[in-house]
Amino acid sequence: MSVTEQYLLDLHRARRHGEPLPPAPGAHDWQVVRELRDERRFRAVLEGRPARGRLRRGLRRRLGRRLGRWAHPRPRTTRATC
Repeated sequence: MSVTEQYLLDLHRARRHGEPLPPAPGAHDWQVVRELRDERRFRAVLEGRPARGRLRRGLRRRLGRRLGRWAHPRPRTTRATC
């Protein structure tokens, strides 16, 4: 039985029993991947390894304004005048 067939069977059963419909296959895959990655990075910080990615950017954004030294200045854009 394929994933689609199983989903249609679950959909049919849920409708017959008046239960909430199951999410479509793959509907939340990217959110699950992000949460797993964030959890792995969070555990790395607890173990004393450096933070990377979204967690590090979030910390830099929160603490950088207060401490100043962690915040990276945005590169200045130069506009060409004609």
